[in-house]
Amino acid sequence: MPLLDRTSSLPLWAQLETALKARLDTGEFNERFPTDNELVEEYGVSRHTVREAIRHLNRTGILRRERGRGTVVNHAEFEQPLGALYSLFQSIEASGVEQRSRVLALDEVTEPVIAANLSLPAETPLMLLERLRFAGDEPLAIDRAWIPMTIAAPLMTTDFEHTALYDELERLCGVRPDAGWERIAPLLPKPAERELLHLGRNDAALFLERMSTANGQPIEWRTTTIRGDRYRFVSEFQAGAAPSMVAHRPD
Repeated sequence: MPLLDRTSSLPLWAQLETALKARLDTGEFNERFPTDNELVEEYGVSRHTVREAIRHLNRTGILRRERGRGTVVNHAEFEQPLGALYSLFQSIEASGVEQRSRVLALDEVTEPVIAANLSLPAETPLMLLERLRFAGDEPLAIDRAWIPMTIAAPLMTTDFEHTALYDELERLCGVRPDAGWERIAPLLPKPAERELLHLGRNDAALFLERMSTANGQPIEWRTTTIRGDRYRFVSEFQAGAAPSMVAHRPD
């Protein structure tokens, strides 16, 4: 095991963070992450140095502290490429995991801010579909979608417990999103959302906002609060290619 360089201007905790990150990348700690005492003995550093390195790895989401288990590796179970139109329903089931939803709301509403996002008058009737999305037995995301009632009226009696919104939108309404844009930001969920998602007080999530279009017309506004420990997004790039700012969201 390479020793830390005590003559370097780089703090010992930063060197230890780099060393542990390299070992994590090789999968060395997939089964079990060392205790603080084990790292103190292995690297010959103080407990403070170990805890500072672990703290920074926690902040990046690579590790997390769990009551009764100590430090564990944070494995994301599902990942999706940025800049691709995809279905959360299909991507989860393609991995061999059952996808289902608990419908929290399926109502006709008026939401002036949402209507404005869709370039519609403030009083425009909208369908709100709010779902708690599950992957296997564990919750994955809280998903809210607004669609103008002029389009969505046939969907109001649909059972969305185990079906994809876009599939039903196409089947019953004759329209399906073909483009759009998305914003992704970190979020500390509200207490009610933490309870639904089985998250701790300090567990962060990803907050996604999406506007979908069909034939150039806005048809859907969506927000999703998704567990960062179970889902991640991957971006590909190549030299000389212009960066893409478009990232599309789950169905």
